[in-house]
Amino acid sequence: MTGVDAPAISVRDLVKRYPGRPPVEAVRGLSLDVRRGECFGLLGPNGAGKTTTIEILEGLLAPTSGEVEVLGLTWAAHAGALRERVGVSLQETRLSDKLTVLETARLFRSFYRRGIAAEAALELVGLVPKAAARVANLSGGERQRLAVATALVGWPELLFLDEPTTGLDPQSRRQIWDLVETVRACGHTVVLTTHFMDEAERLCDRIAIVDAGRVIALGTPPELLAQFEVAHLDDVFVKLAGRRLTESGWAEPVAGSTGGPA
Repeated sequence: MTGVDAPAISVRDLVKRYPGRPPVEAVRGLSLDVRRGECFGLLGPNGAGKTTTIEILEGLLAPTSGEVEVLGLTWAAHAGALRERVGVSLQETRLSDKLTVLETARLFRSFYRRGIAAEAALELVGLVPKAAARVANLSGGERQRLAVATALVGWPELLFLDEPTTGLDPQSRRQIWDLVETVRACGHTVVLTTHFMDEAERLCDRIAIVDAGRVIALGTPPELLAQFEVAHLDDVFVKLAGRRLTESGWAEPVAGSTGGPA
């Protein structure tokens, strides 16, 4: 499918296998679609396969098998065109401590033929007052917002945010949430990976819960809550997997729960 009705991302039977004895299968037949203009959440514990999946969608890893289309194109055949249309904020974006905030934004803006001014990107993320500050002097939340600004300067149709609030204090987390909502309101498609269920419930139009390399639930937050007759998304994961996600991203067994669909 092509045109405006085509999904922003289409994934069919995605597999990523790493060699070894035995081989490690990080993604095991995962399929999903991301609609244009939505904020789509990919949730799951550390080791679930969500970061591997996102890196394949970002063109950073090649799949072992399966079909992946991004904005109707493939990374194998259209990498140059896709890099002009996709923005990526990695879980740990390494920026030069010696550059100022504005110099950093201008550097990343130079990578794109089209986009928005570096100053406009800083305004979107609320860093104009820090424009002259060196990256080394930024707080963790400010660094995360700058990382998002570097992904926005090309004004991408599709923005990937890989665990953007991990390790941040509550105030910094809320600042990132406000930023994601602003980006979404500007018409961008956003793909967000997180292990914070409250974050996904606040930001995402639809959610895929991933465990052991597969999608184990997919829907809007209200649909998932209704389907599993629970009040919180945390409890959806407990019902499906018999474990509860912790703030560190690991899943801990829940006493008396056997997991499996409700």
